[in-house]
Amino acid sequence: MTEAPHQPDQTKASSTTRAAQATPAPPKVSHPSESARAALGKAARDRAPLTSHADLETADRGDPISLLEGQAASRVPELVPIRYGRMSGSPFAFYRGAALIMAADLAKTANSGLQVQLCGDAHISNFGVFSSPERRLVFDINDFDETHPGPFEWDVKRLAASLAVAARGNGFSAKKSRSIVTGAVGGYREAMRSFAAQGNLTVWYSHLDMDDLMAQIGDQLDSRRKTRTLAAVDKARSRDSVQALSKLTTTVDGHTRIVSQPPLIVPIEELVGDDEASATYDALRGLIRSYRRTLQWDRRHLLEQFKLTHVARKVVGVGSVGTRAWILLFEGLNGGDPLFLQAKEAQASVLSGFTKASGFKNQGQRVVTGQQLMQASSDIFLGWQHVDGLDGIPRDFYLRQLRDGKGSAVIEGMLPDALAFYGRICGQTLARAHARSGDRVAIAAYLGSKDRFDQAIAGFAETYADQNDRDHAALADAIATGRVLAHTGL
Repeated sequence: MTEAPHQPDQTKASSTTRAAQATPAPPKVSHPSESARAALGKAARDRAPLTSHADLETADRGDPISLLEGQAASRVPELVPIRYGRMSGSPFAFYRGAALIMAADLAKTANSGLQVQLCGDAHISNFGVFSSPERRLVFDINDFDETHPGPFEWDVKRLAASLAVAARGNGFSAKKSRSIVTGAVGGYREAMRSFAAQGNLTVWYSHLDMDDLMAQIGDQLDSRRKTRTLAAVDKARSRDSVQALSKLTTTVDGHTRIVSQPPLIVPIEELVGDDEASATYDALRGLIRSYRRTLQWDRRHLLEQFKLTHVARKVVGVGSVGTRAWILLFEGLNGGDPLFLQAKEAQASVLSGFTKASGFKNQGQRVVTGQQLMQASSDIFLGWQHVDGLDGIPRDFYLRQLRDGKGSAVIEGMLPDALAFYGRICGQTLARAHARSGDRVAIAAYLGSKDRFDQAIAGFAETYADQNDRDHAALADAIATGRVLAHTGL
């Protein structure tokens, strides 16, 4: 039975749910002077000289495939081969799914000690466009599954190495690849120095609007590429719940139903059977009421005007394949007024074993709070939940809209000048995200005005691209020998 619309949610959370969703107690806050903060950043060079960031320790590194197998233990078994199949497609595809492997490597590198809220997986395909609550397209980081506190340079190295891997995959020369990486890291450093000179509110409200970005790059593109870029932006604008309705559903006996496309999309009735599905829907409606309590009051009121009509499991991403992800179809005023939410399992961050604890018991809440801290604007339905899975095992989830103007650049085949520009705006965007959560004055002082940090990170990125090639080959060998099974799921 569905709830009547417009009724405020009066259901009280259980003590277990409240405990799982408890927010860490805020630390005591000090307010050192600007000069003291700058001195802290300069002092960090004694602990981690700028040139030390070029180093990558590979001795006693261990088997990268064992790390992937360890992750597979907590994932849906029949979906794990899809993850391996997607990662095996190219070195860049492997890199996208190898955040845990790189986290283990980063833990052995120089540590500045300058903490920020990390994305945790800041490769270039995790930047893109989406609609702000004001319905304007903005450019920002758009994946936070691995977000966690840590030293700022870990995100910078993850971004830089992704550019080196992508440039190599696109056939660029070593010289061109290094130029692309140094440009991106230089963009980060210069943006951080700019933010260090700005007031707190100016930094907090800073964002990158796509209309402004298109005005910046319009003169740099020839007519053909400008037309393609504008078409990609227009396509992103059209990606919403109404568009998803036409792509993902059909009408059965007068009811809108998500189309089965196993194993990539499987309605819940096919997973548990029709008889159990009815009880599952009753439980889901209760869980949605609990999830609503993690939203702002006005957004709860909006969500209460929609009723849940259908649910399906969906395979998403590369590194996330095998974690549990669901798409939930809601109906508003009528069948032409849909809302699609995605509920995605949140496991412990890949960084959690290598740095201080995040303080959150609920991993979904960790993702949501990290995203809200780093993004200039976030999905209005971004919230979290703690549930017992279909197998009875308790798990954490975060929820957001499935499609809300989301789009990302196609990296494969991108020309050198385009990748260089894209890398630079990603670097600037990452700096803005770090400036919101970390000590931007200390980080800027640590980085300095010269390009020593840029050059060191470029050296690291090239070395890591070599290592990534070897790891990708190791996965190919594991597939060839039957150690792991792989397929695309198509």
